[in-house]
Amino acid sequence: MSAKDIEEHQFKKGESGNPNGRPKGARNRSTIVRQWLEVEQKLKNPITGSEEQMNQEDLMTLAQIKKAREGDTQAYKALLDSAYGTPDTNIDITTQGDKINGKPEWLK
Repeated sequence: MSAKDIEEHQFKKGESGNPNGRPKGARNRSTIVRQWLEVEQKLKNPITGSEEQMNQEDLMTLAQIKKAREGDTQAYKALLDSAYGTPDTNIDITTQGDKINGKPEWLK
């Protein structure tokens, strides 16, 4: 394939690769989801049982906490991962805990 063939098939300056793509001003999925998670209403707190003004995200988090308190270990894990991040699972199987000084041979 010659340089001329490649140049012939490249997009021209200012030409879109997908002219019928997403229209300008269209919202993406994460924007729409965030909008609905922020909707506030008076809801029953699943932990305290009292009516409170809260958004959907608050309600779902409280529901997850309630499930975790009832023994749902997956709910507990999801809460911990959200609060503290997923734990690192690095396991040292090559040095038996000894520090490696310098770069390994294969990286030099």
